[in-house]
Amino acid sequence: MILLGIDPGSVKTGYGVIEVDGRDVTVVDYGVIRPKSGLSFEARLLAIHDGLEAVFGRHHPELAVVEGAFHGRRAQNFQSTLKLAHARGVVLLAAARAGVEVVEVAPADVKKSITGHGRAEKSQVQEMVKILLKLKGRVPEDAADALALALTQSYRRRPLVTARRGGA
Repeated sequence: MILLGIDPGSVKTGYGVIEVDGRDVTVVDYGVIRPKSGLSFEARLLAIHDGLEAVFGRHHPELAVVEGAFHGRRAQNFQSTLKLAHARGVVLLAAARAGVEVVEVAPADVKKSITGHGRAEKSQVQEMVKILLKLKGRVPEDAADALALALTQSYRRRPLVTARRGGA
């Protein structure tokens, strides 16, 4: 199964593509879509859409995993929250156009899944993603977050391992 994790943002949007085969996970692709600076907000959203459309077209994921909307301490102000909501809308539109189902995962659930702690720092998530996926070199923060989303969903989709009883 091909999973596409997406960490939405209006300035940069991270993506991470993994292939899951049973308990084996392989990184297929990851990166950050960065619209050119100086573009209008609408043009940035279009660039994000076009970038994601290309990712969907290259990898044909079966499922897109998007960071769920957050509230509370991280939502610093209304304007930044609104811009993030617009970027999330573009992500959902791109997935719908590609005919790909979307699931949302809360940031705390991703942190707990990847690091074991729901309040882990971004740098801890980034480092654990590198370790778990055996990646070398620097992985951009937004791409690491997207890979963490996909990896978290892969854990949720794995069948439970059951103990086998010995025969008598």
